[in-house]
Amino acid sequence: MNDSPLQKIAAGCAKDLPGARLDHPFGPDWDVFKVRGRVFMLMTEVPGRPVVILKADPGDARALREQHRHITPGYHMNKKHWITLEDGDGVDKTLVEELVSDSYLLVVARLPKAEQPVDPHAYGTQAAR
Repeated sequence: MNDSPLQKIAAGCAKDLPGARLDHPFGPDWDVFKVRGRVFMLMTEVPGRPVVILKADPGDARALREQHRHITPGYHMNKKHWITLEDGDGVDKTLVEELVSDSYLLVVARLPKAEQPVDPHAYGTQAAR
């Protein structure tokens, strides 16, 4: 896995997030990134196309799908809360890193406070530095 530029960027970003772990619960064809046992990113190939699957706020997910033809509903996931990214126009390094971080923070925010590796409301902001 991680052969595509999209997946390399996403994996590089995910590996740097506090408490993030790579797992393969669905076999070697699926890279699954978790924080405290909860999934925030999946990577695989969908008929030969590398994809990254991320959690997203439903309103943001809808807007992203409307703005980018390479962002679609989550593959094999809840279509309202997950998105699938493919390589393509408008899906650049900055957007991928932002979406990976957003997915991670959405999951962290749902963890009990004692299990949160970071403050999801301050992580990445000036106040957290």
